[in-house]
Order: sequence, then C-alpha cells, then structure tokens
Amino acid sequence: LDAIEEPVDMVDVFRASDAAPEIVADCVRLKDKLGLKVIWMQLSVRHDEAARIAEAAELKVVMNRCPKIEYGRLSGEIGWAGVSAGLLSSKRPLLGPGVQNQIIAKN
Repeated sequence: LDAIEEPVDMVDVFRASDAAPEIVADCVRLKDKLGLKVIWMQLSVRHDEAARIAEAAELKVVMNRCPKIEYGRLSGEIGWAGVSAGLLSSKRPLLGPGVQNQIIAKN
C-alpha cells in the first residue's frame, strides 16, 4: 500500500483472517494519503478486532463477502454475475470452434 500514489476507495483483503490486523493497521496509517473509505474482507475472511480498529478510524468494514456477488445481488443484475443465467453447470464444457464459443455438453 505504501507504493500506491493514486487514490484508493477500497482495499479488498484476499488473505487469511490472521493477516487482517496488519493490513488494517496499514490501511489506518495510510487512510488520509489514499482517501481510503472501505476495507472489504473476502469470503471466509473475518477478524473482529481488526474490524473494530478500522471502524474506530472511521473506515467502513465488510467481512466474509464477495464484492462481485454483492454487486449482483444489490444491483438486481444477478444474471450478470452468472447466477440463474443458465451458464453455470457441473458438466464439463465442450470447446467449440473458438475458446469464446464454449458450449455445455448435452447428454
């Protein structure tokens, strides 16, 4: 985070939960320099003490959530997120004439 020179609205934590306190400490230290507003901890990442520290520094905290899933849910674009779009299957895809033309095998 120290090397970033541009404004950052959100830090997305893709690390184990025990790494959260150090990341949050960096975020709190650099909050004003970066314009940071939100710390987002991905699915299965949760650290309540780190969240308390961030919130005490007036940062918003989201834990155990995926931004893509939440965007799709909150915007009403669930189909865009790949849910209920008929695009997800447990079957292995067959490659068509191009990688972009994958089709689902129909057995």
